[in-house]
Amino acid sequence: MEDPLAIVIQRLVDETGGNSPLSGIPVSGQFRPEEKNDGDIARNLNAAFLIVLSGPKHPLYSRASGYLNVLGEAGGWTNTVSFFREGLRRIGEEVTSACRSDRDFAGVLEAARAWCLAPATDWDDEARQKIWALFFPEGAGCLGDPQGPIARIREERRVQVTGLNPDPITDPARQILFMSNLLITLPRDGEDLDGLPYGPRLIRELKEIVQEKQIYWYDHPIQIGVEDPNNEALYGLRGLDRAIAFEKQRGTLGPDERVTCLLSVSVTHNGLHRIVRDYLKAVYAATDPFPHLKIYLFSEVDAERILEQVLLPGAAQYPGGDHRRLLGKVFGVDGEYGRHYSFLKALSAYWQVMIDPGTKGSFKLDMDQVFDQEALVAETGESALEHFLTPLWGAEGVDADGRAIELGMMAGALVNEKDIGHGLFTPDVPMPDPIPRGEAVVFFSPLPQAVSTRAEMMARYGRGMPDGRETCLQRIHVTGGTCAALVQSIRRHRPFTPTRIGRAEDQAYLLSSLFRDTDRGLRYLHKPGLIMRHDKETFAGQAIAGARAGKYVGDLVRILLFSYYARALPWPVTETKGVVDPFTGCFISRIPFTVVYLRLGLKVLETMARDVSSGNAEGMKLLTLAVDRLEGLLRELEAPPNPLIEACLEEKRGWDLFYDVLDGIEAGLAKGDKRAVLLRQKARGLVHDCLMETDRQRP
Repeated sequence: MEDPLAIVIQRLVDETGGNSPLSGIPVSGQFRPEEKNDGDIARNLNAAFLIVLSGPKHPLYSRASGYLNVLGEAGGWTNTVSFFREGLRRIGEEVTSACRSDRDFAGVLEAARAWCLAPATDWDDEARQKIWALFFPEGAGCLGDPQGPIARIREERRVQVTGLNPDPITDPARQILFMSNLLITLPRDGEDLDGLPYGPRLIRELKEIVQEKQIYWYDHPIQIGVEDPNNEALYGLRGLDRAIAFEKQRGTLGPDERVTCLLSVSVTHNGLHRIVRDYLKAVYAATDPFPHLKIYLFSEVDAERILEQVLLPGAAQYPGGDHRRLLGKVFGVDGEYGRHYSFLKALSAYWQVMIDPGTKGSFKLDMDQVFDQEALVAETGESALEHFLTPLWGAEGVDADGRAIELGMMAGALVNEKDIGHGLFTPDVPMPDPIPRGEAVVFFSPLPQAVSTRAEMMARYGRGMPDGRETCLQRIHVTGGTCAALVQSIRRHRPFTPTRIGRAEDQAYLLSSLFRDTDRGLRYLHKPGLIMRHDKETFAGQAIAGARAGKYVGDLVRILLFSYYARALPWPVTETKGVVDPFTGCFISRIPFTVVYLRLGLKVLETMARDVSSGNAEGMKLLTLAVDRLEGLLRELEAPPNPLIEACLEEKRGWDLFYDVLDGIEAGLAKGDKRAVLLRQKARGLVHDCLMETDRQRP
């Protein structure tokens, strides 16, 4: 019997039985082995891979298989050919294993096969139901009238409040730390380094660093040399400074008060460590001050000093284990998004114990987001700071499945700058219409994202909804900015994002605590109206364009890591999926290798179809980057046991040690222990060194 998956793949990528390919792009037209330029070879390899996946009945199967064999002997393409050859094996083994272990999956595959053999079919809702049920079931559940899925999600997120926070935030300017992360990368390609407005040492260093291999990829990092109006290092702080000025005019804080802003600084290349502080110093020295903010910058060097001079001495009382290795692995800002995201959250606990016991919470914003205070007050009746005063933040309740939960974190939403004229509650993700072809035939996260945005982020209490007093909504779909957390909840539950998570670190943060606490689980409160204006397209277009390929490949990595992380947690993956579907959960796949390979193959197919005039340069760049970043991770993940199990257990041990150290120092301070007092003095000195230099002489 012919491989059912091969029948499905051929229906996706080529004409079969009189039907045009569901992807809209016949792969046969891209397989032209007589063309031998680098871009042509990249196109041919990708096409050959998809043709061979389509099975021996494809008319070009033998030629495509032979092409992969011949190119495997060509040194310049060995890695790419190996990636595709291994992909054929990986997909076959993964799908076979899924069919053996999951009867439902086997039934879905058979239904998709039968549909693909039917005559006169096209890319409509029936096609999406059949095909997505196999590759993207979370999207299939969002098809049709969106009001149905929206209502279902809201019911699943409903919380019956059993007790309000007895000690809520009352003075947000003093009790809340405002936090963000600066992501720094090299100047844009082609930039004249000698023409940059920096000192000769920094220029010399840059000329060396541009020769280094990039080690981390971010969505739209700050490119050194970018003009001030487009520099997130300035833009977000300027917006926050204006928001606090508004609060003073409104009377929510005194005229001389300043809010504390903690910034972690991460880099894409190792050599940038040597110059990142000098670069930021030059940027901030050349601009107007931020009179309403007290700003601290924490680089990896600063995190290392805190580790060596405070945390490790504080850990000396705990027997056993390599404290340096455990704490060093988790505490720092260099690396993927997960590392600096967890660092900032943990820094609020460190701040409460070592710097200011009056600290109660933190609020994370991204540097391309601002509070539109006039719109907030006009549409919600509350300013930004007033939104933090709700006693629901920190309340306890019971979720729709009867589980006890603690709403120790809080999430708001975003509105795009171009849409805010339509109202503050305008979803920042449009409802897709129509559903496209191409890569979307196997994965299309914008649909569950749009449904989830409307169901969770845009919900308002009252008028048939939870009343916001005795009932409320919890949030699963959150964004990296517009998230708040109470310090005591963080210290109690000790959540973290694994350091390897490079996308959706905000959504991964909760997973470690979903069911770990048998007393009550940690969850986000939905706060209607806590909405920030998202301005990234207005000023960061250059950085976004430069990071597009890296962001896309990072999305593929996200599927692999989320799928294996969900299987590494100490409860069934089905329980996790039951909470986090549809949007967060769509990246937790039953067949992650298959979905990743097909997404990439179809994406390159699309790119090559529109990229002919440039010699397939864009498609070749995407494929090359994907092979470079994915192959090692795929090899690691396919070798049993799941490597994320031990990695996450070790990181949990590291964070447990971190919080144990803080608890121990806090207990020592309460008793007047000299050692604890000295550690706090050391901590305060190190933090003072992180204060923006222009502020060090201010009270």
